[in-house]
Amino acid sequence: MSIGFIGCGNMASAIICGIIDNKAVKAEEVNVFDVYAPATESIKAKYNINVFGNEEEIVKNSDTVVLAVKPNILSSVLKKIDGALGNKDTLIISIAAGKSTEFIANELTHDNRIIRVMPNINAKVSEAICAYTANAKATDDDKKLTEKIFSAVGKIIYLEENYFPLFGVLGGCTPALAYMFIDELARAGVKNGMKKDVALKISAQAVLGSAKMILENDEHPYELIDKVCSPGGTTIEAVTSLQESRFNSAIHKAVDKAVEKDSKL
Repeated sequence: MSIGFIGCGNMASAIICGIIDNKAVKAEEVNVFDVYAPATESIKAKYNINVFGNEEEIVKNSDTVVLAVKPNILSSVLKKIDGALGNKDTLIISIAAGKSTEFIANELTHDNRIIRVMPNINAKVSEAICAYTANAKATDDDKKLTEKIFSAVGKIIYLEENYFPLFGVLGGCTPALAYMFIDELARAGVKNGMKKDVALKISAQAVLGSAKMILENDEHPYELIDKVCSPGGTTIEAVTSLQESRFNSAIHKAVDKAVEKDSKL
């Protein structure tokens, strides 16, 4: 099985590293093209993958093509590869934000198998949460292959496409919100006399472990909160302070604002 990437930016590079490092795909089966040649140089040096000179060559030499380009140029890329796609049965996987499977199908002149995936930035450390959906032409084997590829960089779930805007917020925006939370915890540590690098390491690991507790336990998050909050202790003091500061409302408002913004893009 050969897999080709059109575009080799941060996300594509993270996926390529993940699938090779986790042995989902062999390096010699990975084909890459990017209009910015230096984007492929470091990953070529590391894994000795195949670098091609244009988009059409990627299609001609790949069983699966991952479209890892910016949404604003997706249409022009699809037009470039349309002719090459007509000559072979190629699976198309798009990670372009905001562009539906219907949009992709309408840009092509053939009845292609299309899967849309939304990864997030944490693919760079193999801890992404990804969602995928598929058009009617895509097969069960196509879905299994998609799960195999993106499981190499984290977790992947199937979602109906109408949920993708909300997933883009919960899955795509949350890393930034979590980074903010971790950094503010560390800054509070600095305020109380601790060095920033030490406070940051403590805060980040505490958040990582807390997320793992939720994922690996059947208990509701508030059950876990209750277990940490000793009567009259420090944790309940911190929790009630956040509640008084309308922490819950601030999170809801941030999500609502992001969903609203997505609807206008």
